[in-house]
Parts: sequence; structure tokens; C-alpha cells
Amino acid sequence: MGNEPRPPAPGSSGAPVLARRLGTADATLIGLGSMVGAGVFAAFTPAAAAAGSGLLVGLAVAGLVAFCNATSSAQLAAVYPASGGTYVYGRKRLGPWAGFLAGWGFVIGKTASAAAMAMTFAAYAAPAGWERPAAVAAVVLLAAVNYRGITRTALLTRIIVAVVFAALALGMVAAWAGTDPNASSFLSEGLLAGGWYGILQSAGLLFFAFAGYARIATMAEEVRDPWRTIPRAITLALGLALAVYAVVAVTLLASLGPDGVAAAPAPLAAAVEAGPLAWAGPVVRIGAAAASLGALLALIAGLGRTALAMSRGGDLPAWLAAVHPTYQVPHRAEVAIAVVICCVLLVADLRGAIGFSSFGVLVYYLVANLAALTQPSADRRYPRALQVLGAVSCAVLALTLPLASVLGGVAVFAVGVVLRLVRLRAQRR
Repeated sequence: MGNEPRPPAPGSSGAPVLARRLGTADATLIGLGSMVGAGVFAAFTPAAAAAGSGLLVGLAVAGLVAFCNATSSAQLAAVYPASGGTYVYGRKRLGPWAGFLAGWGFVIGKTASAAAMAMTFAAYAAPAGWERPAAVAAVVLLAAVNYRGITRTALLTRIIVAVVFAALALGMVAAWAGTDPNASSFLSEGLLAGGWYGILQSAGLLFFAFAGYARIATMAEEVRDPWRTIPRAITLALGLALAVYAVVAVTLLASLGPDGVAAAPAPLAAAVEAGPLAWAGPVVRIGAAAASLGALLALIAGLGRTALAMSRGGDLPAWLAAVHPTYQVPHRAEVAIAVVICCVLLVADLRGAIGFSSFGVLVYYLVANLAALTQPSADRRYPRALQVLGAVSCAVLALTLPLASVLGGVAVFAVGVVLRLVRLRAQRR
């Protein structure tokens, strides 16, 4: 570890810094826009297939794990308010290898997630046959928005969150209008009918929807008064998102039943269009498209800043560490990320992206919990028991994901480890 390069602190040794422009409201909205994104319109389908009505238990488990991870992230980000999130925390508290694994998991998993968000947008908004070009166009447009500065990202996120919540509210009303008042029969088989393995698998899949609060931590270098703002924004965003997901889950199960949810690629739209207020279906689809754009916008921003941190640490090419002199954003990193996402969109089938992304992000938060566990009492905001529970839960959920996701995730991490070993050997020569 002594031969490894140490990243310069932001602002030291001439390292360029990002401008602190985000307050609590903007940071909360960026996190909320990341969590209440396309997942609220699509993530319940694989969760219902895994656990049936037990997805409600899976949702509670995912929320609990997310809370543990959020408290660890908040505790760490308040002390290390630099771009890069757990990549930085892992390096500071556990060493370069832990930081690398966290950063690699985030970049790879979230690149797949960003591509999935773009494809979800295109599925709702593009005519048949034009899905891939529309997805690429969405990535290019939102990368351009991020390139112009973080305040524009926050402003567009406000607009998107408003559209999404309006569409969700209408969708809830329309779905309940066509629901039998005795629809609680979806609980007749019991919440544990899918077994604990199915419930844990549904929790791992639903965790995909809660991972957005990481965006607040990865943009910590741009938050005003991070010691106070970051913990507040993460807690608020997570609490609001959990409440929204719980309402949507109960509504879908009551309207379609577990089998109906499992069979519907767009379950909320299906619930609305099957009822007397079917005219609201297109509005819900517009909301889903806007939600996908909101999640994609925040993903590109978070990926760019993690790439910035990894380039500062020597784990990605140094030229990615450039910060635009006018817009104060990591412009080269964001352009590079956008290009990679577009390449993935053009060649890959991303139906399994949720599981693959969840695996990478669960490893990311495993490192975050372990890093927070090592913090001294002076920097501690939450009991160590939460970090222990978070670390164990991340490991369990990662291993209970669909087998293809686990094997693919392990293979990608192995590739990253080999590449880093090759780079370190070359440096020693």
C-alpha cells in the first residue's frame, strides 16, 4: 500500500475544485429525483416475480438496508466532502484497494443503470423501431445539461420531480378507481408465500430503486455546509422515496394482484389502463418517461464525479480530472461517461441491468459501511450497529440476486482487479 499513489486533496497542489452551490433543498431533490425514477414504474415487476405479495417485505428490507447505507454515507460525507463518494471514503479509511473496488462497482453498475434508464425512457416515449436512437439522444442531451453546470442540473431535476409526482398522483387515483374495495385478497396467500430466498431476492432487486441517495454524497464537493446539509438531504430524500414506493406497491398489488404485477412490464400503466380512467394511461407514461430522464440526469452527474475522483486517485486516466474553468464541472469525465453509455446502448440488451447494477452498488455500499465502521467517535453520528447491519445486509442481498447477475458482477470485478494489478506493476517498473 505504501507504493500506491495518493490522490491530491481538492484544492491542494493545484488540484482544481468544484463550486459549492447546492443547498439542502436542491441536494434533497437530486437524491429524490434519482430514487423516484424509472424504478417506481418498472422495478416491481421482477420483485413480484421473485416474491409475489412478499415484495412488501422485500421493500421493507430494502428500505432498512438503504437506511443503514444512508447513515454511513452521511457520516462519511460530512467528514470527507469531496467528489467520489465511497471511492474517497474507502481510500481514506480502508486503503486504495477498498476505494478502487467501491469506485469500480459504482462506475460499472451505474453505467449499466444509466443505459437502462435511457432504454426505459425510449420504451415509453419513442415510436417502434426508434428506441435506441431516442435513448442515445436522451444521453447526449442530458450530458449537455450537466456540462453547463450543477445549478442547471438541480433546476431541471426540480421540474422533472414535479412532473413525476403529478403523474404518480394521477396514476394512484386512476388505479384505485378501478380497484375492488376488497382487493386486500392479494394478501390471502400470506406475505411469506414466496419464501425467504424470494423475499431477499426481491429486496436486492428493489434496492436498485433506493440507490439514488448516493448521488448526494458523490456531489459532496458542490454542497454548501456539507456537515449539516448532506445528512439532512440524504435522510429526507430516502424517507420521501420509501413512502412513495410503499404507496405504489400496495396500489399495484391491490389493482393487479401479484401475478398481474409480475406479468406487466409497465405495471402502473397497466393498472390505470385497465380501469375506468384509462385516459390517464398516457399521462402516466409521460411521467415514466420524465422519471427515466430524471434518473439518467442524476446518474450522469454522479458518474462524472466518481470518474473525477478515480482519476485524481490514479485509478482512471489523469486527463479525466479536468474541471471546466467556466462551468466548474468535470467536463471530460462526463463526456467520456456519456460516450460509454451510448456504446452500451448500441450493442447491449439490458433487460438484466437491474440485477447487474444492484450487485455493483451493493458492493459499493458494503465498502461504505465498513469504512464508516472505522471512524473515530469524534466523527460518529450513528451507532456502529447500523454499519454492521448494513455491511452484512449488503453482502447477503448481493449473493441472493439472480445467478446471472451475481456471476456477471463477479466477472466484471475480476476484470477490474486484473487491470489495476497490471497498472500497479507497470508503475513499479
